[in-house]
Amino acid sequence: MLQLNMRRTSRQSAFARLCRPTVRLAILAVAATLTLTGCQAVISSAPEAQVRVIHATPDTPGLDIYQGPNALAFNLDFGAVTSYIPLTPGTYTINADTAGSKQVLSSAKATFAASTQYTVLLGNSTANLQQLTLTDQNQPAPAGQIALRFVNQATRAGAIDVYLVPAGQRLTSVSPLVTGIAFGTNTGYINVPASIYSLIMLPATTVPGGAAVSYTGPQITYPAGSARTIILIDQPLTSSPGLKVITAEDFDPPGAVN
Repeated sequence: MLQLNMRRTSRQSAFARLCRPTVRLAILAVAATLTLTGCQAVISSAPEAQVRVIHATPDTPGLDIYQGPNALAFNLDFGAVTSYIPLTPGTYTINADTAGSKQVLSSAKATFAASTQYTVLLGNSTANLQQLTLTDQNQPAPAGQIALRFVNQATRAGAIDVYLVPAGQRLTSVSPLVTGIAFGTNTGYINVPASIYSLIMLPATTVPGGAAVSYTGPQITYPAGSARTIILIDQPLTSSPGLKVITAEDFDPPGAVN
């Protein structure tokens, strides 16, 4: 009988310890962890903004990019596009410094909203370095289409006509998608049928078929629903008005193959 009473007392003491507030909290924490593991999902407490940076200034060396005191990118080269970087929503000062120094070449404020994607575009020349903050498309284009946005940051090429030439067709058989894009122009997103295209650019008002071609790109497959930003930039370290392009992927539908 004495042993039985001792066992009862031991179980009651153990139960009392489990019922203490600190122990109950620990058990609930473990239970919550097990629940999350079983669901294989963790819900973020607050949606973030997403920011990427593009260096489009041909005569500027590598750049260090700061959001206030926080570094977003180090030694970003001309033509480079960073991945999207999560950022707490708010208004910030974005600085572009000469890489490895604190020499500020450009500084501007921008506001970033939750659940929104942005591009901070650094363009023009070193002497007149400019920041342009763009809101990116983070949803699919209409069914069977793609969304293309053109931004002209080429300082030497003059106004440009842009052609999308479908595979198997000639430049002379298509009309320009947009005409007269001058430096600093942002066309916004333009929806066109998804297909395989070559991007060709001519000086504005030039008749197709002549020798004056500013840029000819390879054939590219654009997946249906995708969104792209195409930035016109100068050829680096040359006096000729030739063009290059930076293509940034704004959105791809699930399962898209580029």
